[in-house]
Amino acid sequence: MFSVLIVDDEQIAVESIQFGLNWSEFGISSVHTAYSVRQAKQIFENHQIDILLCDIEMPQASGLDLLAWVRERFPKTETIFLTSHADFSYAKQAIQLGSLDYMLKPILFEELGVVIGKATEKISKESELNEYSQYGKYWFQHQPLLIERFWLDIINQTIPSNPEAVRKAAEERNIPYADEMSFYPVLIRVQRWHKSVSLRDKKILEYALKNSAEELIIKEQQNGMLIAMGADTLLAILTVEAGTQEDLKQACQNYIASCHQYFFCDLSCYMGDEVVGHEMTTMVFKLMELDKDNVAYDNRVFLSNEAQIAEGSGKLPDMSLWAVLLKEGATEKVLAEAAHFFEQFNVKERLNAQLLHQFYQNFQQMLHYLLQTKGIQAHQLLSEHETMELSANATRSVTDLLQWIRHVVGKAMNYMAVVEQSQSVVGKVIAYIKQHISEELSRDDIAGYVYLNPDYLARIFKKETGLIISDYLIQERVKIAQELLTNTDMPVAAIASRIGYSNFSYFSRVFKKVTDLNPAEYRLKYHTGQNVSKSRLSENEKS
Repeated sequence: MFSVLIVDDEQIAVESIQFGLNWSEFGISSVHTAYSVRQAKQIFENHQIDILLCDIEMPQASGLDLLAWVRERFPKTETIFLTSHADFSYAKQAIQLGSLDYMLKPILFEELGVVIGKATEKISKESELNEYSQYGKYWFQHQPLLIERFWLDIINQTIPSNPEAVRKAAEERNIPYADEMSFYPVLIRVQRWHKSVSLRDKKILEYALKNSAEELIIKEQQNGMLIAMGADTLLAILTVEAGTQEDLKQACQNYIASCHQYFFCDLSCYMGDEVVGHEMTTMVFKLMELDKDNVAYDNRVFLSNEAQIAEGSGKLPDMSLWAVLLKEGATEKVLAEAAHFFEQFNVKERLNAQLLHQFYQNFQQMLHYLLQTKGIQAHQLLSEHETMELSANATRSVTDLLQWIRHVVGKAMNYMAVVEQSQSVVGKVIAYIKQHISEELSRDDIAGYVYLNPDYLARIFKKETGLIISDYLIQERVKIAQELLTNTDMPVAAIASRIGYSNFSYFSRVFKKVTDLNPAEYRLKYHTGQNVSKSRLSENEKS
């Protein structure tokens, strides 16, 4: 007989599930309930729990926090998540690939019964497995966190890569180990996500990816384990008893196809040769190099002994011709040429990360030169967040590079068209000056706003207005000061500060140079209200 624990911070939700099913039909003899992660942990400590039904979003600690705790201490417990988060409707299907499942609230009891049935069937099947490899049971079911730390220390070379050091480290950590034990490493690398998700949602999707890999690649707990190797990267370590390399390759292909369909991502798997413990570091590094050089293929399985990744040779295109095309406005022609280059390139024999990076550098140099000829400052035009993010990923693959090219070419050509209409640029500058008239403004600040070289901006500004930028700025500030002196009783010092002059004496000199009167004299002469007597003028105004 089995036992179930229902965890939800809403009492109504717990009672609905508790009394909504005939649990005995599924061989379940006891149903426990908890309204917080803390209560759930207490029940786990005092009772054997076979199935955990848990809400994801709860105060103080989440369902994911509870599951991490359960996996460490009670790895045989099957878990089903409950959530009202509508964005996870796609995850509901995807997670069915693994031992975990998502169910959207409100729960349909017919569907819940099907999921409970699957869970009890899986528990029964695993309990019937009596034959394990000599060490597999201990390696992957006994103290999983300790084993994971052991492998990470081997891969990171905290434990030296020699048989004696590995054997000694295993003995010190009380881990059963023998030199003849052999394993298959598989590096799983997410290449890109096709769906925009928040950081929190991404963590849940990554957890679902890991769970699906456990179900489709590792299949049984005694066959191996998964280790997180950083962002978007997992390492599966499987015992040789788990199956042949061909079996493993097919499992990886099934996993890739399912993740691409349900998790909206591209990923590839890199399968290593059979190795013993002290050889793991070298093989994992080899798989990482395969991933680094895989710039041409998505959703593929690679074998470490297959020459599928390029050595990197070939002639790059003459991008000076592309610069001419862009000057003539032939944007689509350049984009087509870039795509055609990679389509026709013999990627299987030549293309690798180094060559892709060279292409990226040449294209970036060509584009920056083109912007320079138009007086546009590339580092400002191309420094916003989206462009920087695409640039950071551009050399990861051909797909990412072409996406970056489309983005930066479109952005550059659009702004070049604006610059060609110099009146539009000058209009932007004038509007910017008016908006920031009370601030300290330099020519470089203003030029940076329109992404132009300061000298180039000065030329087109004077051509359109007949004034240099600094004279125009003074003219506009004095106009505002005249209005305030004529129509208000604001102190002259306050007026000076209002239009961007922190130094009162300097403001008075600039004002007199333009109007032939100092601010106090101007107010006395033109004030529209009651005449201001000379006796009321402050000492500052007289100066």
